[in-house]
Amino acid sequence: MLIDVHVHLFPPDVVGRIKEYLEKDEFLGQICSSPLHKYASAEDLLEEMDKCGLDRAAISGFASSDQGLCREMNDYVLEAARSSPQRFMAMAVVSPLDPGMEKEISRCHELGAVGVGELFPWGQKFALEGREAGELASVCEERNLPLLLHINEIVGHYYTGKGDVSIREAADFAAKYPELTIIYAHWGGGLLFYELMPEIKNQLQKVYYDTAAGPFLYHKNIYRVAREIGILHKILLGTDYPLLSPRRYFRELQEADLTPREIEMIKGENAARLFYKHTSGF
Repeated sequence: MLIDVHVHLFPPDVVGRIKEYLEKDEFLGQICSSPLHKYASAEDLLEEMDKCGLDRAAISGFASSDQGLCREMNDYVLEAARSSPQRFMAMAVVSPLDPGMEKEISRCHELGAVGVGELFPWGQKFALEGREAGELASVCEERNLPLLLHINEIVGHYYTGKGDVSIREAADFAAKYPELTIIYAHWGGGLLFYELMPEIKNQLQKVYYDTAAGPFLYHKNIYRVAREIGILHKILLGTDYPLLSPRRYFRELQEADLTPREIEMIKGENAARLFYKHTSGF
């Protein structure tokens, strides 16, 4: 089974009024203001999945500081998952700074959401060491929901959306909430390399890493490096679609000198195992 754990959909109605939303939310404005920014609907995603043989996708809207917009995003992906339950798994987006955060997660969970995220500590202005992040972690842990967080490398070239949340903060957050299943997006900003340290490996036992935007960031040898570190079972296919097509990742996986079995793990087996633990409807 081929599973993409990191996909963003925009409700067509929101896309039609996108200027209004970009003016309301500073972070959304930074991310989506480029005329080259891509928007995808549920129908677009299904067409892409059929083209490349992808079986399932964990879909989310785009998290912002506006809880009303988050709710609109959630309503859209929840309906898409309800309409195509064999293809889509809904992920809820929330603003951790909003007092209605827990209520919205509960609502989405009751309606079928299987996780929370992708959330942006830097863009949504919540600190991983702060009270709000702690409340978020507790809510997800209580409901057995994996939490997908945006973590990016803090070296290298700048790009829109590149924040300043350090891998130290990410490691400390995981250590503080050891029972919480965390997916750190974008290869965890390089945090995975520190799993060579036994003490860090021990505190990251429930941390997974997705490959989102990887072709823009790392050489394809990163897959073999993950194998040598001993964490290939924690690497999840995440495409950040519509930023990139799954086919780009499939090509790099074939060129990375992995075994067919290892490729199957990354393409979906690892994700299937993770989500099986967190939902009875998988």
